[in-house]
Amino acid sequence: MAEHVNDNIVRDYDVVLDAEFGAPGSAKRAQAEEQAYSFYSGQILRDVRKEEKVTQAELAERIGTTKSYISKIENGVMTPSVSTFYRIIHALGLTVNICRPIITVADN
Repeated sequence: MAEHVNDNIVRDYDVVLDAEFGAPGSAKRAQAEEQAYSFYSGQILRDVRKEEKVTQAELAERIGTTKSYISKIENGVMTPSVSTFYRIIHALGLTVNICRPIITVADN
């Protein structure tokens, strides 16, 4: 018989994350966050690449690397350097916008 994934218990996920990865600011938590960011960023790049109908091999050729390296980035195994990240962004026809959040009266 399969186990139930949802046991309908409401949990404070800050407590769950603390138990699994340590308190915010700890080395273990920072490493887990870095891995999560790498995975998430890789998934975004993969989704855009597929939307643009570009293969990993084509993208690799456009930026002067290997298909294997693109695969590792997309799977969160490797984090590209900033320059490689921007080359990928440019090769996919994307831009990066850095902006400050809008501050409202309620935020003050």
